[in-house]
Amino acid sequence: MLDGQDIADALAGAVRGDEASFAVLWRALNPPLLRYLRVLIPAACEDVASETWLQASRDLGGFTGDAKQFQVWLFRIARNRAIDEGRRNQRQLDDPVAALPEQRSGDDTAEAALAAMATRRALAAIAELPRDQAEAVLLRAVAGLSAEQAGSVVGKRSGAVRVAAMRGLRTLKKRLDKAAEPEKAQLKGMARTGSRAGVTR
Repeated sequence: MLDGQDIADALAGAVRGDEASFAVLWRALNPPLLRYLRVLIPAACEDVASETWLQASRDLGGFTGDAKQFQVWLFRIARNRAIDEGRRNQRQLDDPVAALPEQRSGDDTAEAALAAMATRRALAAIAELPRDQAEAVLLRAVAGLSAEQAGSVVGKRSGAVRVAAMRGLRTLKKRLDKAAEPEKAQLKGMARTGSRAGVTR
C-alpha cells in the first residue's frame, strides 16, 4: 500500500509526463475507483474506469493540486462518466453487484477468497442504500476522502455528505445486525445441545 508521499511523488512525475509515475497512480487508485463504480454503474464499471483514466491522462498536464485533490478530480471524472453512461444506456444505477476482488500478493488463497467474499457482500449491501448514502459511504470509507472532498465529487456541501454517510452506515449496521440474528440463535441452540450432551454422559 502506497502512502500519501508516494502518491504525491507519483503525481508530480505523472504531471511531467512520466509514464511509470502514471502507472503508480493507476495501481494505487484504480481498485477504490472500481469499487466506487461497481455501485454506480455495475454493468459498465470497467469501461467507465478505463474512460476515466484515459481522460485523466489527457488532461493531467493541466492539473494543479496535491494528491488528495487529484483523487477528488479523478473520482469526479469517474462520476460524470458513470452518469453519462447511465443516461446513454438508460440503466438503473443502483443494482447490487459482485465486487472485483482486490488483488493481493500473498500465498494464502483461502484468506484472499474470504476477503473477496467479504468485499462482495459489503459492496452489495452498500449498493442497496439510497444513491446519495451509497456514494457518501463509498467516498468516505472506501476512497478515504474527507466530507469536504467527497462533497466536491458529488456537488454537495460537506454537511450533507456527513449526514448521508451517517445514515447509510446506520442502515448498514441495522441490516447486518438483523442478518446476524439467525446465526446467533443457531449458535445458542448448538451450545445448549452441546451442554445437554455433556450432562447426559
